[in-house]
Parts: sequence; C-alpha cells; structure tokens
Amino acid sequence: MPLTLSDFDYTLPAELIAQSPLSERSASRLLVVTPGEHGTPVMADAVFADLPDLVRPGDLFVFNDTRVIHARIHGVKDSGGQVEVLIERAIGPHEALAQVRASKSPRTGSRLHLADAFEVEVLGRVGEFFHLRFPDGEDLLTLLERHGKLPLPPYIQRAAGEADESRYQTVYAREPGSVAAPTAGLHFDEALLARLTAAGAKSAWLTLHVGAGTFQPVRVDDLGEHRMHRERYVIPQETVDAIAATRAAGGRVIAVGTTSMRALEAAAQEGPLEAGSGETEIFILPGFRFQVVDALVTNFHLPKSTLMMLVSAFAGMDSIRRAYAHAVEARYRFFSYGDAMFITRRNEAENDDLNDAI
Repeated sequence: MPLTLSDFDYTLPAELIAQSPLSERSASRLLVVTPGEHGTPVMADAVFADLPDLVRPGDLFVFNDTRVIHARIHGVKDSGGQVEVLIERAIGPHEALAQVRASKSPRTGSRLHLADAFEVEVLGRVGEFFHLRFPDGEDLLTLLERHGKLPLPPYIQRAAGEADESRYQTVYAREPGSVAAPTAGLHFDEALLARLTAAGAKSAWLTLHVGAGTFQPVRVDDLGEHRMHRERYVIPQETVDAIAATRAAGGRVIAVGTTSMRALEAAAQEGPLEAGSGETEIFILPGFRFQVVDALVTNFHLPKSTLMMLVSAFAGMDSIRRAYAHAVEARYRFFSYGDAMFITRRNEAENDDLNDAI
C-alpha cells in the first residue's frame, strides 16, 4: 500500500517542544537506537556527552559547517502595509528568494522599505517565493547581518535574544548562508569534539545551506505528489577522500544531522561520491537505498515532516515509531533546541521489502 502523510504522524505534548537551549550544549539527552532482531530496535537512554563511548576508532563524523544568517527583516510596502521578509536563499550578491508575509502580497515591480534603511525591488515570483533585488553597494549578506534578525523556527514562541546569536549556531559554523541551524550540530562543544578525536574518530566537513522551506508542511496526502525545496551544498575533495579512506578501513560514516546526510546521499545518487557543488531537492522516503551514511546524529523532528520520513527510511518505520513513543513517554525535549538521537542504519536487505511502497 502506498505511503501516506498519516504514516508519519505522532502525538507530541506542546510542553515537550524546547523553547530555549540547555546551559551546556552536550548536556542534552541522547536516545541511542540500533537495529535488533526481527526489526525490533534496541534503545538506550544516554546523554550527549556519552557520544565518544559509542565511537569506534576509525569512524568518521561528517559535519555541516553552514552558518545561520540574519535572514528575518521587517519593513513596509509602498502602500504602507507591514511586511516581514524571510530570506530563503541568496541567488547572487544582490538578489534573493524570500518568503514575504503581508496582508496582501506585494506586486511585481513594487518596492519594500526594509529596516528603515534600504529598499528592495520585487522582481516576481518563483514558486511560493518572491524574487527580490537588493541595492547595489554592500552585498546581501552584509546588509542582512547589519539590519536583519536571527530567524528562530516557528515553533519557538519567542523572539531571538542575545544568547541565541551564539547558541543557534554550531561551534564550527563557518560558511554563511543558512536560514535555519543544522540543529544536530548544536550539541557539540569544543571539549566533546576533542574527546571524539581522542576516541579515534575523525572529522570531515561539507556545507549545505538550509532554506526556509525546511519548515514548510507537506500539503498532500499522496507523498508521490510532494516536491521538495531546493538547497545548495558543497562537498570538498578532502571529505570525499576521508569517506573513501574510512570505507577502506572498515569504519563508519556518521552524518551529523539530516543536512549532512542529504548532501552526501544526493551527491551519490548518480554514481560514486564526488567532490563539487550542486543543488538538491532529494526526497528520502522508506525504500530509499542509502549509499554513504552508516549512522546518524539527529534531533527529533516534526510530525508529518519530510525529516520524519527521512529518519524512518534510515532506521525503519517501526523503529522510529517505537523510538518516538519512548521519547515522548520519557519526556525528551523536541525539535531545534531539544535532545538528540544516535541512529544506526538498518540492513539494506530490509529496505527491499519497502520498495513497492513508494
């Protein structure tokens, strides 16, 4: 029977949605999920600081080094109506695609006056996004850094504060361009990274800029009709070489976050993994055959979201249902500032039984 949206639903008490980070990054809880006999997962409750105990010498962690930009900016239309602009992604030094919230959508050719500082021109629509041209002179990211605000996710019911400027970034964030943090990485601090190295693990890096589309709900029940948003990624040659060396030595490739997984698996769909840049709209559902990633560090995801579908493909639908039910019962904290999971991929042979479901 084809998969439908309701297959990835679960009940989450609102009070389990984390509204703020813990005082220490690695103090969050960690639910360890490994394949068991007959598809039943083996689960263990831990804390994130225990992660080095799960590492084998020669394992490779792949991190997403994207940096969240000040992508939210307020202003007014020519008519005087209030607008909120949320950048989806830059498409040049002075142009971007963006969500624009207003009582009435701005017309092509109109101008938005933002932050009492500058104007942007509405060039048109690209799907659900508006194509905006920013003024010449300073580049887009510089303007946003000065006049915009950090965009916390919609389920965090407060405005971004000073503490979020550091805590909603990973400690290794380098490449500006995301409008949402790769949240699995928020649990790592410098001390934990050093302990992973001491345990024999290696690290590699890629960049995937997370777009605002990551929070867009799936609006169709027939998942075959859903179209993913596009996200840009860069995979360096050093990372490809590190993955090849890890494979040759019998180590595991551990993706830190679904963003790292999406970049790696997208780049390996047409053949062997190669270095380079590109855009992906890969939609990972149960039945997907993973080519690169053996284990995944990830936060808990929204019901009926494409990321719930991704982790269900990776661990198995029943395993994820059981794990999420356990996390709710055990009062784990959910979503961006919440707790995490360490998931080991199930056997590919088990995926073959699901290929007719998509």
